[in-house]
Amino acid sequence: MSAEDLAGRVRNLARQRGALILAHNYQLGEVQDVADFVGDSLELARKAAEARAKLILFCGVHFMAETAKLLNPSATVLEPDPNAGCPLACMLNARQLRGLKAAHPGALVVTYVNSSADVKAESDVCCTSGNALKVVGAQPRDREIIFVPDKSLGTWVASKLGRELILWDGYCPTHHRITADFVRQARTEHPDAKVVVHPECTPDVTAIADEVASTSGILRYVASTPYKEYVIGTEVGLLHRLRKLHPDKRFYHVTPFADCPNMKLNTLEKLLWSLEDMEYKVTVPRDVAAKARKALDRMLEYV
Repeated sequence: MSAEDLAGRVRNLARQRGALILAHNYQLGEVQDVADFVGDSLELARKAAEARAKLILFCGVHFMAETAKLLNPSATVLEPDPNAGCPLACMLNARQLRGLKAAHPGALVVTYVNSSADVKAESDVCCTSGNALKVVGAQPRDREIIFVPDKSLGTWVASKLGRELILWDGYCPTHHRITADFVRQARTEHPDAKVVVHPECTPDVTAIADEVASTSGILRYVASTPYKEYVIGTEVGLLHRLRKLHPDKRFYHVTPFADCPNMKLNTLEKLLWSLEDMEYKVTVPRDVAAKARKALDRMLEYV
């Protein structure tokens, strides 16, 4: 069956089931193209929370589908491949966070949305890369802040706000494969291009970029600037959307190694199977969900 036929079957079955298909910017192009909405973590969280559909097919990684279920508990949330995890989210568990909180009593916990529901349940407020500056900046100056689990994002936030944060040593392997040497090489190969990178990149990379932004921030930067060429320093999937939105501009990836294998597990075949079999359903224990939802609801106040 051709990709076009598969896409048609996915769309038809989604309509029959009344399903809303949400896809992250890092998904395969074929998955993005059949989605009802494509966005970053913050945009997808808002869409999930506001969705009237009783069935959501979430195309991303597990913590994202879990977040959708937390924000819209009455909906059935399906993930096409339950093996699509996030190494960063696995670098911190609830027991470890409780230990960090015990070592810093009185500290507020700001947790990156790239985390498990158990970790969110131990947090005061969540954030995404798109609103991390707003969330952290809004916290009282007389309180210590624990920022978990992404050390690179936390370091960038701390430098922008001039504020000391208590950080966990977690990181995104995909974004850490974007090195300063790759950026310098890209500048040599594309001297007229602006370099835009994600704040999950290491500090030496963010320091030499022209702009640092979340995926939605990168999209806004490209749309609002007159430049014709851009070097993009984030997961390679974003280039599909950039090229669709701006066919008159040229986009180069800083390195092809910034390819998240987990994000690429979802395929059109798996979307179709998921809708046919109503698998795989995302569930969160009720006691965990209630606490985690509070931290996510607070996150959505900072948009």
